[in-house]
Amino acid sequence: MKRLMFISLMLIGMVATAQTTVQGKVVDANNEPIPGANVVLVGKAEGTTTDFDGNFTFNTSERPPFQLRFTSIGFSDFVANVTSNNQTLSITLQEASTLLDEIVISASRTPERIFESPVSVERFGLKEIKNTTAESFYGGLQNLKGVDINTNSLTFQSINTRGFATFANNRFLQLVDGMDNTAPGLNFVLGNLVGMSELDVQSVEILPGASSALYGAGAFNGILFMNSKNPFDFQGISAYAKGGVTVQDAAGSNFYKDFGVRAAYAFSDKLAVKANLSVLTGEDWHANRTDDLNNPGADRSNPAYDGLNVYGDEVSTTLNFDAAAGLPTGTVGSAVVSRTGYNEADLADYGAESVKSDFAVHFRPFANDFEIILNSRIGRGTTIYQGANRYAVSGFTMQQHKLEIKNKNFFLRGYIVSENSGDAYDTRFAAININRAWKSDVQWFTDYASTYIPTYLGGIQQAGLTPEQASTNAHVAARQAADTGRLIPGTPGFQSAFNKITNDGNLLTGAKFIDKTKFRHVNGNYNFAHLIDNWADLQVGGSFREYVLNSNGTIFTDIDGPISYNEYGAYLQLQKKFLDDRLKFTGSARYDKNEFFDGFVSPRVSLAYTAGEKRNHNLRVSVQQGFRNPTTQDLFIGLNAGRAILVGSAPANLDRDIRTFNVSQSGQAIIGQSTVQIVGRAAYENAYSTSSLVAGAPEAVNTPLVKPEEITAYEAGYRAQVGKFTIDLSGYYNSYSNFLANTTTAVPFYGQAGDGGLSLLALQNGDYQVYQTYTNSDVDINSYGGTIGVDTKVGNFDLGVNYTFAELDVDRGLFPDLRTNFNTPKHKVKAHFGNSALFKNFGFNVNYRWSDSYFWEASFADGAIPAYTVLDAQINYSVPSIKSVFKAGGSNILGDEYFTAIGTGNIGSIYYLSWTINP
Repeated sequence: MKRLMFISLMLIGMVATAQTTVQGKVVDANNEPIPGANVVLVGKAEGTTTDFDGNFTFNTSERPPFQLRFTSIGFSDFVANVTSNNQTLSITLQEASTLLDEIVISASRTPERIFESPVSVERFGLKEIKNTTAESFYGGLQNLKGVDINTNSLTFQSINTRGFATFANNRFLQLVDGMDNTAPGLNFVLGNLVGMSELDVQSVEILPGASSALYGAGAFNGILFMNSKNPFDFQGISAYAKGGVTVQDAAGSNFYKDFGVRAAYAFSDKLAVKANLSVLTGEDWHANRTDDLNNPGADRSNPAYDGLNVYGDEVSTTLNFDAAAGLPTGTVGSAVVSRTGYNEADLADYGAESVKSDFAVHFRPFANDFEIILNSRIGRGTTIYQGANRYAVSGFTMQQHKLEIKNKNFFLRGYIVSENSGDAYDTRFAAININRAWKSDVQWFTDYASTYIPTYLGGIQQAGLTPEQASTNAHVAARQAADTGRLIPGTPGFQSAFNKITNDGNLLTGAKFIDKTKFRHVNGNYNFAHLIDNWADLQVGGSFREYVLNSNGTIFTDIDGPISYNEYGAYLQLQKKFLDDRLKFTGSARYDKNEFFDGFVSPRVSLAYTAGEKRNHNLRVSVQQGFRNPTTQDLFIGLNAGRAILVGSAPANLDRDIRTFNVSQSGQAIIGQSTVQIVGRAAYENAYSTSSLVAGAPEAVNTPLVKPEEITAYEAGYRAQVGKFTIDLSGYYNSYSNFLANTTTAVPFYGQAGDGGLSLLALQNGDYQVYQTYTNSDVDINSYGGTIGVDTKVGNFDLGVNYTFAELDVDRGLFPDLRTNFNTPKHKVKAHFGNSALFKNFGFNVNYRWSDSYFWEASFADGAIPAYTVLDAQINYSVPSIKSVFKAGGSNILGDEYFTAIGTGNIGSIYYLSWTINP
């Protein structure tokens, strides 16, 4: 035992002896500190960054002499020689255009310059956060090239790259300090609603396109990495206070406020802690479009009116007035009639809120880079979320708890992500069930017909009206009669019914959705470079995840208890430089397995070559395969969304969804019963395509069960530093197979689809139910596009412009029911102009964005999005003596309201003032 202790002490002593510490400060030519500057050991994957005062401390096991490279956006890089331990350096960086020298980790899971990255990557750091014109750092990401942000609400923005975007964007992954920020049950990232405070953000990196080879199934169309500040490197108290107004035609002018605080302290070189809290409150964008979804251009006088942001009017039926009155066919006729709906403003509280908090303990037992991190994040939000319906999300919470062990060569982390839907409810079903609580559908339609028939006949026989005039008058009178006594918003009766229904989780009678789904995740990575004398960068890693679905039957078919399933994966990556370090090869492969599907291998190969005497040109090509597993909802959803019933296609799910439907009087005469039970399996095995019904030629379809989607992605790029110009150009071509898609089918209440008889009678009698299925398309789907960005300095002014092109290639004629949800403009142009030091401590920035028109399709509604132009601007003033930055700015200062999706509120203007201390 004594010998073992002696050996252990010797090993610890050797580690301590080998430790080299270098510290210093990085400033600009005016002797102003440069926060967030990168300090990297030349030839190794080791580095750190400077704090707000430009100070840094770098620890390494490397023994002097060696070199450190200092880089920061807007400055030329500088290489310093380190000749002894505990050396202190004073570094001055000269301004230049060096955007490509920024260090990123995400592209290869190892530090490397953007210039040498094997794939496209965008970075947003401390300087960009200070200079962003948007009201938040997250909103500022939309000014990066190739990046789209769809605004769902004031507190919920959805980031996407390279197309195929909805608010439930499950093709795009977001990691916060390595933790997947996807809401487990909702299957998508809630923007920064429950993410990270801008005070704690050190950098944001975005990888457009597929990255499954390193990051697994979720990294299908892009990844966003948010990296926080380490309390050892960024200590002290930081705070910000932000206030302003939101301006929208529908909502008027409303005050909003946002404040946050960060506290970090290192008790020693072994123990440090930090805590963050931020709170945002304001008025959400009101959605008030009343377009008739079934009859464009029609108004509420249409008896079958179904308004976009009007709910409850989805409940409709065909009233055969002649059959009801026992009159000869053609006497009065028939009509499709919908119940009277409620405006969204009557059903949703537009108060928006986001509360984010986190606490972390960082422990370095040996006072070196070996670190143990315990991190807990809890976020709560109130927002409007648009999926199949519009959901009033009130008091939604998401928790993340992580334990991580890491050093410069490896990490091992385990974490749990859980959500609680709080008091969230479905506005559509709130309206439907408020109507039904007052008067049943059968009674309402009976009252309607009872008034319509005599009014119509009286108009024809007594007033001498034309059939059209008589019908118009009769519909007005019938609706007034049927609505007599209807619950009116603002009255005690309406509020009582509303409160009861929004607290009822049964969608037959209520509107609340309950979700306490969670997942557990473990992943790790080891870099063997230091064990093979840095001959190459060799990494291995893997992950395991278990889902536990728990919605009490309100979203999933888990009425009998939670549903669990798991998936796992492992990967290998090799990077090697050749030809005087000019040619860089990256090869990786990953194997993933979901318990419902066969395993899948995702390979990636890339070559990057640095050319030019000054090594200022870089060309790259890459090809990779990726995949995407069906989501929890693709597999196990069982939800009546009003216009359709959503049924996931996991084999075990098909027989879980059982629903009872009323049969028409004509149908009752045929089958001799007033109700039928339909099992979800029928949506896949006994149904007609809805498009064939619309075309008037019903066609029976058998819908295959869902399986993983696959992609083959090709990319080529060029980066260069030519004088003061930075050029970044990339192009891609994506080919999809087994494209995950939704189709809508109509299940007849009797007969077998395709029988040519009984099932057709069911369709004619309106005895059918529309379902949304989850499947894969057999159609070849491809997308392609590219970006080009040019940045430069004109004197002391920063100037940049970029262009993005995106196109979808699909033959819809072969699969008319296919919904790709590409939802991306073909052309986008963005530009920025600013000066971070127009005069001492004063800077400004202006951002311009133009988006081409495009067609939006999603489960809520489809429609055209007009082209729009947005101008954002800000000015800022730094007061170093109190470590403060003051900013005044505005987004969409031109005031031209626009929208990025059908059904959301128009996006107005935001004007703000902020004060940040020790950012």
